[in-house]
Amino acid sequence: MLKDKIQKLAKQNLSSNIANRRHLHSNPELSFHEYQTSAFVKSKLDEMNISYSAMADTGVVAILKGNKPGDGVVALRGDMDALPILEANDVPYKSKNEGVMHACGHDVHTSSLLGTATILNELKDEFGGTIKFIFQPAEEKLPGGASLMIKEGVLENPKPQAVIGQHVMPLIETGKVGFRAGKYMASTDEIYVTVKGRGGHGAQPQQNIDPVLITAHILVALQQIVSRAADPKLPTVLSFGKVIANGATNVIPNEVYLEGTFRTMDEEWRAEAHKRMKKMAEGIAESMGGSCDFKIMNGYPFLINEEKLTAEVRAFAEDYLGKENVVDLDIWMAAEDFAYFTQAADACFYRLGTRNEERGITSSVHTPTFDIDESALETSTGLMAYIALKRLGN
Repeated sequence: MLKDKIQKLAKQNLSSNIANRRHLHSNPELSFHEYQTSAFVKSKLDEMNISYSAMADTGVVAILKGNKPGDGVVALRGDMDALPILEANDVPYKSKNEGVMHACGHDVHTSSLLGTATILNELKDEFGGTIKFIFQPAEEKLPGGASLMIKEGVLENPKPQAVIGQHVMPLIETGKVGFRAGKYMASTDEIYVTVKGRGGHGAQPQQNIDPVLITAHILVALQQIVSRAADPKLPTVLSFGKVIANGATNVIPNEVYLEGTFRTMDEEWRAEAHKRMKKMAEGIAESMGGSCDFKIMNGYPFLINEEKLTAEVRAFAEDYLGKENVVDLDIWMAAEDFAYFTQAADACFYRLGTRNEERGITSSVHTPTFDIDESALETSTGLMAYIALKRLGN
């Protein structure tokens, strides 16, 4: 059986996949600077005699055609960039690039995609159709590598009928995967605000226009957009994580600077909320004698898993791993640039369990202590290979 062959190859290749993952983990590179990572991917593809091309500078797109008849096309995606985090793990494969770390598992995604390519390359005499491997840069930084690769034609020549992606999740035990059909992850926008007034001595407020007080009113009022203007059934989040009022105990500053994020799951409401926030903030500042420069940087769209495809892929996962090892996911208000693929094509983005409580591998992504149970690489490579071949009708 095809499943048995894939499972056997996934087990046989585990040690080499772990070695690839550890190499990548030790040599992380930030978004749009994945030059050595890209070179490593190309070298591994060369070893397999799989053809590829460069895209979006550091991106790599490889094509593998089965030797049996078939015109179906499936795209598999893995991102490659790391985060500006100082690693705290004491492991042999600790980051060699101080202040840069694979704290979101993209080393896992890249090594898994290479491992999947290895399996499928060994089985190319047994399937028909085409598999496109998308090694994507810059998931962590706007405008997102996915958007750039799509603009450069990654979803054309050949055009895939499905795009599949996976992402580590330390909340799920190793050996399990998670799915959610429909809306899954939020859009994300960055907000940059400067509230201007007239500073002066704190003991003479009547002579000043206090931007700190204006900012306080703006921060409280903006939450009404979430609590009163948004449909209660539509997930919406507005958070400000940076507020700088560089005065002193008795010094009112001239201006206050803020940074925040707005997230939701509807493009019409997203655009409407942008207008409301800007109008409200500027109006409050003006009414209190100051001014407000309110800028919104549009980020990734919301991620939606196509219902029929996701049901199909989930069924493949249940067949490959057992129904007990496939779990339901809840809506998650984090963002992912795989969302661009889901907006442009039928796509499915699922979660790979990497948790092992007995070994203390429980840290969340984007933390200095994030790590994975590397046996997850057997699941990740085999399952993605199985999904690809089943989707092609093999």
